[in-house]
Amino acid sequence: MEQTKGNEMRNINVTDDHDDDEKWVYDSSVDHKGRLPLRASTGAWKASLFIIAIEFSERLSYFGIATSLIIYLTKVIHQDLKTAARSVNYWAGVTTLMPLFGGFIADAYLGRFFTVLCSTIVYLLGLILLTMSWFVPSLKACEGDVCAEPRKAHEVAFFLAIYLISIGTGGHKPSLESFGADQFDDDHPQERKNKMSFFNWWNSGLCSGLLLGVTVIVYVQDHVNWGIADIILTVVMASSLLIFIIGRPYYRYRMPSGSPLTPMLQVLVAAISKRKLPHPSNPADLYEVPNSQKAQGRLLCHTKKLKFLDRAAIVEEKENSFEKQDPWRLVTVTKVEEMKLVLNMIPIWLATLPFGICVAQAATFFIKQGVVMNRNIGGFLIPPASIYSLAAIGMITSVIIYEKILVPILRKATGNERGIKILQRIGIGMLFSIATMIVAALVEKKRLGAVKKDPVNGSLSMSVFWLAPQFLIIGAGDGFALVGLQEYFYDQVPDSMRSLGIAFYLSVIGAANFLSSLLITLVDHVTEKGGKSWFGKDLNSSRLDNFYWLLAIMTMANLLLFVFVAKRYSYKNVQSLAVANCNEDDHDAAGSMA
Repeated sequence: MEQTKGNEMRNINVTDDHDDDEKWVYDSSVDHKGRLPLRASTGAWKASLFIIAIEFSERLSYFGIATSLIIYLTKVIHQDLKTAARSVNYWAGVTTLMPLFGGFIADAYLGRFFTVLCSTIVYLLGLILLTMSWFVPSLKACEGDVCAEPRKAHEVAFFLAIYLISIGTGGHKPSLESFGADQFDDDHPQERKNKMSFFNWWNSGLCSGLLLGVTVIVYVQDHVNWGIADIILTVVMASSLLIFIIGRPYYRYRMPSGSPLTPMLQVLVAAISKRKLPHPSNPADLYEVPNSQKAQGRLLCHTKKLKFLDRAAIVEEKENSFEKQDPWRLVTVTKVEEMKLVLNMIPIWLATLPFGICVAQAATFFIKQGVVMNRNIGGFLIPPASIYSLAAIGMITSVIIYEKILVPILRKATGNERGIKILQRIGIGMLFSIATMIVAALVEKKRLGAVKKDPVNGSLSMSVFWLAPQFLIIGAGDGFALVGLQEYFYDQVPDSMRSLGIAFYLSVIGAANFLSSLLITLVDHVTEKGGKSWFGKDLNSSRLDNFYWLLAIMTMANLLLFVFVAKRYSYKNVQSLAVANCNEDDHDAAGSMA
């Protein structure tokens, strides 16, 4: 009888705990008043839709500027093809590397909401200055419609404006995406599944902004003027900022936790100071706080890699594990594992750079190819940058197919909650990038053949839609690799570094843009010594087909390296309830490309 009553009491307690978890969110987040968030009225899709709205506006303006930038630099600023391509790559590189600084500020000091707010204001200032450079007489390129040489004041205002946009993107991009993902509770089964879908739909919103940016905005730039397009972008961004602020009561907030670099330095110092101590045979002897201490956040399971760092968690005889410890002498297993997570990301980051170099070509040479081809469709002249919309269509299509068709099938086939492992998804995207470069090389070879037969009108004999396959394929690849990279760097970094995690993803593209510029310079130098440079004064005197073949071979060789690294990668393994629940095979721990 007493046993029956005891079982009933335990069942009542379990039910009460479940009801409590359904009512409140216990993931270290707070609501806009600093209180424990109510699940029903905060976070999830109701909050993330406000956040996706401002991302849509940011992508609309970014791609409206980025895809036409090489055309503006060659037509208005009068830079040659090589210089313009390098200028675009440098700007894109700065734009995608600045988030490392912005992500650090968000995680350590300002928090994600206020970082987004401040950086969006800076972004708006850049758009306003860009508009002024077209309409203010002293800042205009010249008095007439056609400039033989633009005013220096215009160049200064123009470059200052686009780099203000870079700085704004630096805080906006990593903080906004991680803030959106923060709206979903990892410990709630349904919200955890929704978070996996969030990255897919986030990128669909991103591509919708891209699509309008490279069609409507580029059309206005091409057929009206850049100034009107800049006014539209400014108004849209200002409106989205207002929408973002209106959503403030619905958000869940993570408080900044100080510099994420300090705990990693503590692990390193403690491990070096205890380098002569023997490694314990049982990992359970290493120092860890009780899992019940929610203020500490999620705890990580011990892994066997980088065992030298485990020494930082060895409890010496003079140390009492129940007393407050010197963090430079003794750290928890979770802190050690967080250090391992960051170190394990370095090979993955490096192995994705060649993919980023392929992506960089779409906004430079692919667009420039469209300029010299026949863009006349039924009397309508397509703006060259608008062909980039096909990449957005390819990405949206691949994301929808993956989310609605492939994931349900793969979940049943593999038993993996994601369908396939994150690194497998990235690897599939890399295959698409190889195909893109091969197709681009074949199309450019055909175009050059037409130019050889007719130097004057050869390119015009080919429709711009010959470029459609390479844009669609790179877009489909982005639906796998870019979305996978976002999810990987957000999910696999320590919880306190999630803005920096998105910044790490963006830095892949940023570093790849710089490497693309370096590669162009190197190839130009080497081939010029060999007789004729692959990069002439214009496309007709260049050999972009050879450059594309080079990228295809590089990416193919790199894919083999990526598979090797991915097979040996260990995914983050979070303790769910107790140390006893840790399992090396849990949570994709046996991640591989197989």
